[in-house]
Amino acid sequence: MEVSPVGVVRAAWVDLADHRQIIDVHEISANVSTNRVYRVVLAGGDTVVCKVSSYGSYFLFAEDHDRLHRCAKMLATNPETQRWAPFLANVLERDGRPFTWYDGSVWAVFYEDVPRAESLPKILSMSQVENLGREMAEFHAACAPMASKLPSTSNSVKGDLIHLLDLLESPFATRNFNLLPEDIGVLHRDTHQLLLQFESFHYDEWQRIPVLIDWNLGNFSVIFNNAAAGNTDDGGGFRLFSRWDYDWFRLESRVFDFYFLSRVSSSTGDRTTFTYSPHTLLEPRFLAFLRAYNGVNPLTADEVRFIPLAYRFFLLNYVIREGARFFRDDLCRQFREEVARRYLRQVAQLDFAPLLSTLELKG
Repeated sequence: MEVSPVGVVRAAWVDLADHRQIIDVHEISANVSTNRVYRVVLAGGDTVVCKVSSYGSYFLFAEDHDRLHRCAKMLATNPETQRWAPFLANVLERDGRPFTWYDGSVWAVFYEDVPRAESLPKILSMSQVENLGREMAEFHAACAPMASKLPSTSNSVKGDLIHLLDLLESPFATRNFNLLPEDIGVLHRDTHQLLLQFESFHYDEWQRIPVLIDWNLGNFSVIFNNAAAGNTDDGGGFRLFSRWDYDWFRLESRVFDFYFLSRVSSSTGDRTTFTYSPHTLLEPRFLAFLRAYNGVNPLTADEVRFIPLAYRFFLLNYVIREGARFFRDDLCRQFREEVARRYLRQVAQLDFAPLLSTLELKG
Protein backbone atom coordinates (compact mmCIF):
# COMPACT_ATOMS: atom_id res chain seq x y z
CA MET A 1 0.00 0.00 0.00
CA GLU A 2 1.30 3.46 -0.91
CA VAL A 3 2.44 5.50 2.07
CA SER A 4 1.31 9.12 2.31
CA PRO A 5 4.01 11.83 2.34
CA VAL A 6 3.30 12.50 6.02
CA GLY A 7 3.60 8.75 6.62
CA VAL A 8 6.98 8.89 4.90
CA VAL A 9 8.05 11.71 7.24
CA ARG A 10 7.08 9.67 10.29
CA ALA A 11 8.67 6.45 9.01
CA ALA A 12 11.89 8.27 8.15
CA TRP A 13 11.98 9.85 11.62
CA VAL A 14 11.72 6.43 13.24
CA ASP A 15 14.66 5.18 11.15
CA LEU A 16 16.68 8.28 12.02
CA ALA A 17 16.49 7.02 15.63
CA ASP A 18 16.17 10.50 17.10
CA HIS A 19 14.82 10.28 20.68
CA ARG A 20 12.52 13.30 20.25
CA GLN A 21 8.87 12.57 19.57
CA ILE A 22 6.96 14.10 16.63
CA ILE A 23 4.10 16.27 17.88
CA ASP A 24 2.85 17.60 14.53
CA VAL A 25 3.72 17.83 10.82
CA HIS A 26 2.85 20.92 8.71
CA GLU A 27 3.27 21.08 4.95
CA ILE A 28 5.23 24.14 3.75
CA SER A 29 5.71 23.14 0.10
CA ALA A 30 6.05 25.93 -2.46
CA ASN A 31 3.62 24.03 -4.73
CA VAL A 32 5.55 24.72 -7.92
CA SER A 33 7.76 21.63 -7.79
CA THR A 34 7.18 17.90 -7.38
CA ASN A 35 8.87 17.85 -3.95
CA ARG A 36 6.88 17.96 -0.74
CA VAL A 37 8.35 19.88 2.20
CA TYR A 38 7.20 19.67 5.81
CA ARG A 39 7.99 21.41 9.08
CA VAL A 40 8.11 18.79 11.82
CA VAL A 41 7.27 19.95 15.36
CA LEU A 42 9.02 17.91 18.03
CA ALA A 43 8.48 17.45 21.73
CA GLY A 44 10.04 20.33 23.60
CA GLY A 45 9.25 22.80 20.82
CA ASP A 46 12.16 22.06 18.45
CA THR A 47 11.41 21.93 14.72
CA VAL A 48 13.12 20.33 11.74
CA VAL A 49 12.32 20.38 8.04
CA CYS A 50 11.74 17.24 5.96
CA LYS A 51 11.84 17.03 2.16
CA VAL A 52 10.06 14.10 0.50
CA SER A 53 10.68 13.23 -3.15
CA SER A 54 10.06 10.41 -5.60
CA TYR A 55 11.06 11.78 -9.01
CA GLY A 56 14.57 11.40 -10.36
CA SER A 57 17.24 9.35 -8.62
CA TYR A 58 17.55 8.61 -4.92
CA PHE A 59 21.24 7.91 -5.44
CA LEU A 60 21.95 11.39 -6.81
CA PHE A 61 19.78 12.84 -4.02
CA ALA A 62 21.82 11.01 -1.37
CA GLU A 63 25.09 11.97 -3.04
CA ASP A 64 24.14 15.67 -3.17
CA HIS A 65 23.22 15.70 0.52
CA ASP A 66 26.48 14.02 1.45
CA ARG A 67 28.40 16.73 -0.39
CA LEU A 68 26.25 19.49 1.11
CA HIS A 69 26.86 18.09 4.57
CA ARG A 70 30.61 18.08 3.97
CA CYS A 71 30.46 21.67 2.69
CA ALA A 72 28.66 22.87 5.80
CA LYS A 73 31.21 21.11 8.02
CA MET A 74 34.15 22.64 6.14
CA LEU A 75 32.71 26.14 6.35
CA ALA A 76 32.19 25.70 10.10
CA THR A 77 35.62 24.28 10.92
CA ASN A 78 37.82 26.57 8.82
CA PRO A 79 38.66 29.75 10.81
CA GLU A 80 38.78 31.75 7.57
CA THR A 81 35.22 30.81 6.57
CA GLN A 82 33.45 30.67 9.92
CA ARG A 83 31.26 33.66 9.10
CA TRP A 84 29.51 31.20 6.72
CA ALA A 85 29.20 28.41 9.32
CA PRO A 86 25.45 28.95 9.97
CA PHE A 87 24.61 29.82 6.35
CA LEU A 88 23.77 26.34 4.96
CA ALA A 89 21.01 24.28 6.55
CA ASN A 90 22.64 21.19 8.06
CA VAL A 91 21.43 17.70 7.17
CA LEU A 92 20.58 15.63 10.24
CA GLU A 93 22.98 12.75 10.94
CA ARG A 94 22.73 9.12 11.97
CA ASP A 95 25.90 7.36 13.10
CA GLY A 96 27.96 10.41 12.16
CA ARG A 97 26.76 10.47 8.54
CA PRO A 98 24.11 12.58 6.80
CA PHE A 99 20.88 10.61 6.96
CA THR A 100 18.66 10.00 3.92
CA TRP A 101 15.70 7.63 3.97
CA TYR A 102 14.69 5.38 1.06
CA ASP A 103 12.11 2.63 0.66
CA GLY A 104 12.82 1.79 -2.99
CA SER A 105 10.31 4.24 -4.45
CA VAL A 106 10.36 7.40 -2.32
CA TRP A 107 13.05 9.15 -0.30
CA ALA A 108 13.41 11.82 2.36
CA VAL A 109 15.93 13.94 4.21
CA PHE A 110 15.76 16.04 7.38
CA TYR A 111 17.36 19.47 7.74
CA GLU A 112 17.87 21.64 10.75
CA ASP A 113 15.23 24.35 10.63
CA VAL A 114 17.58 27.24 9.95
CA PRO A 115 16.66 30.61 11.42
CA ARG A 116 15.39 33.01 8.81
CA ALA A 117 16.17 36.68 9.09
CA GLU A 118 14.94 39.31 6.65
CA SER A 119 14.08 38.91 2.97
CA LEU A 120 15.45 41.28 0.39
CA PRO A 121 12.78 43.43 -1.26
CA LYS A 122 11.26 42.11 -4.47
CA ILE A 123 13.05 44.85 -6.39
CA LEU A 124 16.50 45.73 -5.07
CA SER A 125 17.96 49.22 -5.09
CA MET A 126 21.19 49.64 -7.04
CA SER A 127 23.24 49.75 -3.84
CA GLN A 128 21.58 46.51 -2.71
CA VAL A 129 22.45 44.90 -6.05
CA GLU A 130 26.09 45.87 -5.53
CA ASN A 131 25.95 44.63 -1.92
CA LEU A 132 24.64 41.27 -3.18
CA GLY A 133 27.49 41.11 -5.70
CA ARG A 134 30.10 41.57 -2.97
CA GLU A 135 28.42 39.03 -0.66
CA MET A 136 28.20 36.38 -3.38
CA ALA A 137 31.84 37.00 -4.30
CA GLU A 138 32.85 36.35 -0.69
CA PHE A 139 30.69 33.21 -0.46
CA HIS A 140 32.15 31.80 -3.69
CA ALA A 141 35.66 32.57 -2.41
CA ALA A 142 34.89 30.68 0.81
CA CYS A 143 33.66 27.69 -1.23
CA ALA A 144 36.54 27.67 -3.72
CA PRO A 145 38.97 25.50 -1.68
CA MET A 146 36.32 22.83 -1.08
CA ALA A 147 36.17 21.10 -4.45
CA SER A 148 39.57 19.46 -4.09
CA LYS A 149 38.47 18.02 -0.73
CA LEU A 150 35.08 16.70 -1.85
CA PRO A 151 34.48 13.34 -3.54
CA SER A 152 33.56 13.69 -7.20
CA THR A 153 29.89 13.58 -8.15
CA SER A 154 28.14 11.22 -10.55
CA ASN A 155 26.64 14.02 -12.60
CA SER A 156 28.34 16.75 -14.61
CA VAL A 157 27.08 19.42 -16.98
CA LYS A 158 28.63 17.66 -19.97
CA GLY A 159 27.24 14.30 -18.90
CA ASP A 160 23.79 15.81 -18.51
CA LEU A 161 23.92 17.38 -21.98
CA ILE A 162 25.12 14.14 -23.56
CA HIS A 163 22.22 12.33 -21.86
CA LEU A 164 19.78 14.96 -23.17
CA LEU A 165 21.15 14.57 -26.69
CA ASP A 166 20.43 10.83 -26.50
CA LEU A 167 16.90 11.48 -25.26
CA LEU A 168 16.23 13.95 -28.08
CA GLU A 169 17.39 11.40 -30.66
CA SER A 170 14.81 8.87 -29.48
CA PRO A 171 11.92 8.18 -31.90
CA PHE A 172 9.65 8.81 -28.90
CA ALA A 173 11.11 12.24 -28.05
CA THR A 174 8.00 14.19 -29.08
CA ARG A 175 5.86 12.05 -26.78
CA ASN A 176 8.35 11.96 -23.93
CA PHE A 177 8.80 15.75 -23.87
CA ASN A 178 5.24 16.58 -25.00
CA LEU A 179 6.62 18.85 -27.73
CA LEU A 180 6.26 19.19 -31.51
CA PRO A 181 8.86 17.61 -33.84
CA GLU A 182 10.16 21.05 -34.82
CA ASP A 183 10.67 21.85 -31.12
CA ILE A 184 12.70 18.67 -30.69
CA GLY A 185 14.82 19.69 -33.68
CA VAL A 186 15.60 23.07 -32.11
CA LEU A 187 16.51 21.46 -28.81
CA HIS A 188 18.75 18.85 -30.45
CA ARG A 189 20.60 21.49 -32.45
CA ASP A 190 21.18 23.72 -29.42
CA THR A 191 22.27 20.85 -27.18
CA HIS A 192 24.79 19.66 -29.76
CA GLN A 193 26.07 23.21 -30.29
CA LEU A 194 26.42 23.79 -26.54
CA LEU A 195 28.52 20.64 -26.13
CA LEU A 196 30.83 21.88 -28.90
CA GLN A 197 31.16 25.22 -27.13
CA PHE A 198 32.02 23.51 -23.84
CA GLU A 199 34.82 21.75 -25.70
CA SER A 200 36.09 25.02 -27.19
CA PHE A 201 36.28 26.53 -23.69
CA HIS A 202 38.17 23.46 -22.35
CA TYR A 203 35.55 23.43 -19.63
CA ASP A 204 36.83 20.13 -18.19
CA GLU A 205 39.89 22.02 -16.88
CA TRP A 206 37.93 24.72 -15.02
CA GLN A 207 37.82 25.03 -11.24
CA ARG A 208 34.74 23.49 -9.64
CA ILE A 209 33.07 24.81 -6.50
CA PRO A 210 29.79 23.95 -4.77
CA VAL A 211 27.07 25.98 -6.51
CA LEU A 212 23.42 26.27 -5.48
CA ILE A 213 22.09 27.76 -8.78
CA ASP A 214 18.54 28.56 -7.64
CA TRP A 215 18.87 31.92 -5.89
CA ASN A 216 15.21 32.94 -5.76
CA LEU A 217 14.50 35.38 -2.94
CA GLY A 218 12.43 32.70 -1.22
CA ASN A 219 15.54 30.53 -0.77
CA PHE A 220 17.75 32.73 1.41
CA SER A 221 17.62 35.44 4.05
CA VAL A 222 19.83 38.37 4.99
CA ILE A 223 20.63 40.51 8.01
CA PHE A 224 20.48 44.25 7.41
CA ASN A 225 23.19 46.12 9.24
CA ASN A 226 20.58 48.42 10.74
CA ALA A 227 17.98 45.68 11.20
CA ALA A 228 17.74 46.42 14.91
CA ALA A 229 15.90 49.57 13.97
CA GLY A 230 13.60 47.59 11.68
CA ASN A 231 15.05 49.45 8.71
CA THR A 232 15.70 47.63 5.43
CA ASP A 233 16.64 50.62 3.31
CA ASP A 234 20.04 51.31 1.78
CA GLY A 235 21.52 52.87 4.89
CA GLY A 236 23.50 50.01 6.35
CA GLY A 237 23.79 47.29 3.74
CA PHE A 238 23.25 43.60 4.52
CA ARG A 239 24.97 40.25 4.94
CA LEU A 240 23.81 36.88 3.66
CA PHE A 241 22.49 34.99 6.68
CA SER A 242 20.86 31.65 5.84
CA ARG A 243 20.09 29.51 2.81
CA TRP A 244 17.76 26.53 2.33
CA ASP A 245 16.43 24.51 -0.64
CA TYR A 246 19.16 22.63 -2.54
CA ASP A 247 17.33 21.05 -5.47
CA TRP A 248 19.94 22.20 -7.99
CA PHE A 249 23.12 21.78 -5.96
CA ARG A 250 26.17 20.61 -7.89
CA LEU A 251 29.94 20.95 -8.19
CA GLU A 252 30.59 23.13 -11.22
CA SER A 253 31.93 26.54 -12.19
CA ARG A 254 30.77 29.50 -10.11
CA VAL A 255 29.36 30.93 -13.35
CA PHE A 256 26.34 28.64 -13.03
CA ASP A 257 25.05 30.73 -10.10
CA PHE A 258 24.90 33.94 -12.12
CA TYR A 259 21.66 33.61 -14.10
CA PHE A 260 19.46 33.44 -11.03
CA LEU A 261 21.44 36.23 -9.44
CA SER A 262 20.71 38.33 -12.52
CA ARG A 263 17.00 37.69 -11.89
CA VAL A 264 17.28 38.79 -8.25
CA SER A 265 19.14 41.91 -9.43
CA SER A 266 16.71 42.78 -12.23
CA SER A 267 14.35 45.73 -12.51
CA THR A 268 11.40 43.33 -12.50
CA GLY A 269 12.72 41.56 -9.41
CA ASP A 270 11.39 38.38 -7.86
CA ARG A 271 8.07 37.39 -9.44
CA THR A 272 5.30 34.95 -8.70
CA THR A 273 4.69 34.55 -12.45
CA PHE A 274 7.68 32.54 -13.63
CA THR A 275 9.67 33.43 -16.71
CA TYR A 276 13.17 32.39 -17.71
CA SER A 277 13.94 35.09 -20.25
CA PRO A 278 17.64 35.94 -20.84
CA HIS A 279 17.09 39.72 -20.80
CA THR A 280 18.10 40.03 -17.13
CA LEU A 281 21.70 39.12 -18.08
CA LEU A 282 22.11 42.42 -19.92
CA GLU A 283 20.30 44.80 -17.59
CA PRO A 284 22.41 47.63 -16.14
CA ARG A 285 21.61 46.19 -12.71
CA PHE A 286 23.30 42.89 -13.48
CA LEU A 287 26.28 44.74 -14.92
CA ALA A 288 26.50 46.58 -11.60
CA PHE A 289 26.30 43.23 -9.78
CA LEU A 290 29.19 41.88 -11.88
CA ARG A 291 31.35 44.95 -11.24
CA ALA A 292 30.81 44.64 -7.50
CA TYR A 293 31.48 40.88 -7.58
CA ASN A 294 34.58 41.35 -9.70
CA GLY A 295 35.96 43.91 -7.26
CA VAL A 296 36.06 41.23 -4.54
CA ASN A 297 36.59 37.98 -6.46
CA PRO A 298 37.84 38.75 -9.99
CA LEU A 299 36.40 36.93 -12.99
CA THR A 300 38.30 35.89 -16.11
CA ALA A 301 37.23 36.90 -19.61
CA ASP A 302 36.39 33.27 -20.39
CA GLU A 303 34.15 33.01 -17.33
CA VAL A 304 32.25 36.13 -18.37
CA ARG A 305 31.91 34.87 -21.95
CA PHE A 306 30.61 31.60 -20.51
CA ILE A 307 27.66 33.24 -18.68
CA PRO A 308 25.18 32.89 -21.61
CA LEU A 309 26.30 29.25 -22.04
CA ALA A 310 25.54 28.54 -18.40
CA TYR A 311 22.11 30.10 -18.95
CA ARG A 312 21.51 27.81 -21.94
CA PHE A 313 22.55 24.82 -19.83
CA PHE A 314 19.95 25.80 -17.25
CA LEU A 315 17.25 25.86 -19.94
CA LEU A 316 18.27 22.59 -21.57
CA ASN A 317 18.96 20.60 -18.41
CA TYR A 318 16.62 21.85 -15.71
CA VAL A 319 13.69 22.90 -17.88
CA ILE A 320 13.86 20.42 -20.76
CA ARG A 321 15.63 17.29 -19.48
CA GLU A 322 14.54 17.39 -15.85
CA GLY A 323 11.52 19.68 -16.00
CA ALA A 324 9.11 16.94 -14.99
CA ARG A 325 11.21 16.33 -11.90
CA PHE A 326 11.03 19.90 -10.64
CA PHE A 327 7.85 21.51 -11.93
CA ARG A 328 4.14 20.80 -11.80
CA ASP A 329 2.83 19.29 -15.03
CA ASP A 330 1.22 22.53 -16.24
CA LEU A 331 4.32 24.62 -15.53
CA CYS A 332 6.61 21.99 -17.04
CA ARG A 333 4.77 22.06 -20.37
CA GLN A 334 4.66 25.87 -20.41
CA PHE A 335 8.37 26.25 -19.65
CA ARG A 336 9.45 23.64 -22.20
CA GLU A 337 7.48 25.31 -24.96
CA GLU A 338 8.92 28.72 -24.03
CA VAL A 339 12.48 27.36 -24.14
CA ALA A 340 12.07 25.65 -27.53
CA ARG A 341 10.13 28.47 -29.17
CA ARG A 342 11.44 31.66 -27.55
CA TYR A 343 14.34 31.71 -25.14
CA LEU A 344 16.96 29.75 -27.09
CA ARG A 345 16.31 31.96 -30.10
CA GLN A 346 16.43 35.11 -27.98
CA VAL A 347 19.74 34.29 -26.29
CA ALA A 348 21.30 33.51 -29.68
CA GLN A 349 20.39 37.00 -30.91
CA LEU A 350 21.74 38.94 -27.93
CA ASP A 351 25.11 40.70 -27.88
CA PHE A 352 26.89 39.89 -24.62
CA ALA A 353 29.89 42.14 -25.28
CA PRO A 354 28.70 44.56 -22.54
CA LEU A 355 29.43 41.88 -19.94
CA LEU A 356 33.09 42.01 -20.91
CA SER A 357 33.29 45.75 -21.43
CA THR A 358 31.72 46.53 -18.05
CA LEU A 359 34.64 44.71 -16.39
CA GLU A 360 37.15 46.02 -18.92
CA LEU A 361 38.06 42.48 -19.95
CA LYS A 362 39.21 41.60 -23.43
CA GLY A 363 37.13 38.95 -25.23
